[in-house]
Amino acid sequence: MLEIEFSAEDVARTRFAISPLWEVVAAVRVLSGADEQTLHRRWAARVRDRIAAARLDLTPLTSLVPVPAPSIPGFLCPPPSTSGPTLAVELAALRATPPERLRASAAEAQPGVDALRADPERALGRLADLIAAFWELAMAPYWPRIQTHLEADIQYRARRFAGGGTRTLFEDLEPRLAWNAGTLSVRHRFVHGVRKLDGRGLLLVPSAFVWPRIFSTTDPLYQPTLRYPPRGIGTLWEAPPESASQALSGVLGRSRAHLLAELTAPASTTELAGRTGLTPGGVSQHLGALRAAGLVSAHRAGRSVLYARTRVAEELVAGAGR
Repeated sequence: MLEIEFSAEDVARTRFAISPLWEVVAAVRVLSGADEQTLHRRWAARVRDRIAAARLDLTPLTSLVPVPAPSIPGFLCPPPSTSGPTLAVELAALRATPPERLRASAAEAQPGVDALRADPERALGRLADLIAAFWELAMAPYWPRIQTHLEADIQYRARRFAGGGTRTLFEDLEPRLAWNAGTLSVRHRFVHGVRKLDGRGLLLVPSAFVWPRIFSTTDPLYQPTLRYPPRGIGTLWEAPPESASQALSGVLGRSRAHLLAELTAPASTTELAGRTGLTPGGVSQHLGALRAAGLVSAHRAGRSVLYARTRVAEELVAGAGR
């Protein structure tokens, strides 16, 4: 059991953030076998094919986050300093990791850490480039959906906090958490003891790919952080109800509404034509209109171009399905 003690200043400094870099790390763990409940099996099946086609070697990254592992190197995914940093901002911080931070990672004895220590600047640059390449193949097309899900959780938590304070905030955040008299108890498999936040507050980071686990860090170099699965994570990859497509038809037209509803996962023009019965030329024309309206984005994956719903489209489809 890990017990995190809060002072009044810690409560005042507790905040939420979303971390694209952490999601990459957690997603790589899923591909390495951390998803025993196969929540992300549809995503994993698709991206494994793309990674193989691109001949992207993830070994420098997977060596840092083996499965199972009691911990993940802190410098790999430091807690974000803002509520919604871009991946580029977080990768810039990774590239700038001081060599002494790597040398101080005695407890982080993964083989990948030793390789970074040998030539920090060059190795960190290559690692950041690898993460960026993985992001384009495996994360960027899905990020609007993931981000919408994470932000919805933060909004829900904010309402809980506003209505009932800290106790209410933690009450249903995660079954392994319990708040009592200024102490947050975390039922951890590997971490035990009492930690004081020392006025730094706690950073709460909802994470799609961390489920069903929670990860915490109380490294004195960073703000203490708790990464937890957001509510409703089981619906992340579900298709929207048929009513959503019907509701959008009156606004977008039947074919474009159908295409938008079909984009539960990124797909090519050929795939969409086969699934909708439209001609490839018709699909291309409709996608062009949807892209011009900011509802669809395009992502190159090898020789194919994958189309995905944007964040605006995700919210539009979700709202139409209610």
